[in-house]
Amino acid sequence: MTATFVVAAALLVAFVLALVVRPLWRDTRGVAVALGVTVVCSAAALYLLVGTPAALDPAARTAPATLADAISRLEAQLRTAPTDIEGWRLLGRAYLSEQQPVQARGAFARAAVLAPDDPDVLAEAAEASALADPQRRFDARSVAWLRHALEVQPRHQRARWLLGVAQRQAGQAADAAKTWEPLLAEVDAKTAVPLREQVDAARAAAGMPPLPASAAPANAASLAVQVRLDPKLAARVGPDASVFVIARMPGGPPMPIAVERHAARELPFTATLDDGDSPMPTGKLSAQREVELVARVSQAGDAMPQAGDLESAPVRVALPASKPATLAIDHVRE
Repeated sequence: MTATFVVAAALLVAFVLALVVRPLWRDTRGVAVALGVTVVCSAAALYLLVGTPAALDPAARTAPATLADAISRLEAQLRTAPTDIEGWRLLGRAYLSEQQPVQARGAFARAAVLAPDDPDVLAEAAEASALADPQRRFDARSVAWLRHALEVQPRHQRARWLLGVAQRQAGQAADAAKTWEPLLAEVDAKTAVPLREQVDAARAAAGMPPLPASAAPANAASLAVQVRLDPKLAARVGPDASVFVIARMPGGPPMPIAVERHAARELPFTATLDDGDSPMPTGKLSAQREVELVARVSQAGDAMPQAGDLESAPVRVALPASKPATLAIDHVRE
């Protein structure tokens, strides 16, 4: 295809020259020849500098057949455009998809050098560095990236979480708890539950008491639900079972107004339902005057009720509730 293009280009140049040079040919053949040679050479040089004849080849325009092929093309592109930050980030993600964490670490590190004040890039680079380590540990450079990311954007959740992980790895439990605690006011209610567990675990490792209840984000429309399991059914609960705490409209559709999922090993526990647990944006807990509560143990981890699940009896609660509701999981669903 490239040869065809060169021939076509030459013919086009010849045609143009015939129009331009012909009037000069009769009187000043030397000037005409010199002009023709100059035009041809100039056009060729200009195209070699700024043109892309290979782009005319259909093989160069086809989509990559595999991710490895796409990586090869991206690598070639970055050799000619080494300051392309998004290109390095894309290459890093592609390397991770191909289970090449060491190469991904290098690609993300290049992006971090090019964008030293972008918290997203810095967090990605730090995480990729840990993934490339055999023990999944953050090195000093990664920690520095994460600290700088939080200097630029203190509310950057990913950087804050990763820095806390790095501090826990380094045995700095108190620092990790301090780093993670602000996230409790940022994340939704479902994420706050396991996050709070991590914070309290870090505080315990540092010899500190757990967070007081007031440290959790307050919600005026929240509903506390105490859930316990009848000891007679304990043997029927598998190690990977899940507990769903569900609030629904009394006598209404089965769609939950609010639902939380907990691990069965947490039993007994207290769940706090609020608008953050509402699966439907139009059906908020705060808009209800009364709800029906039920707790269900699912061996398969499925929120849909199935025969053999362990359940509590439904309990109606008027809202707002002044005290926690109590659910006892005490029978098997038929």
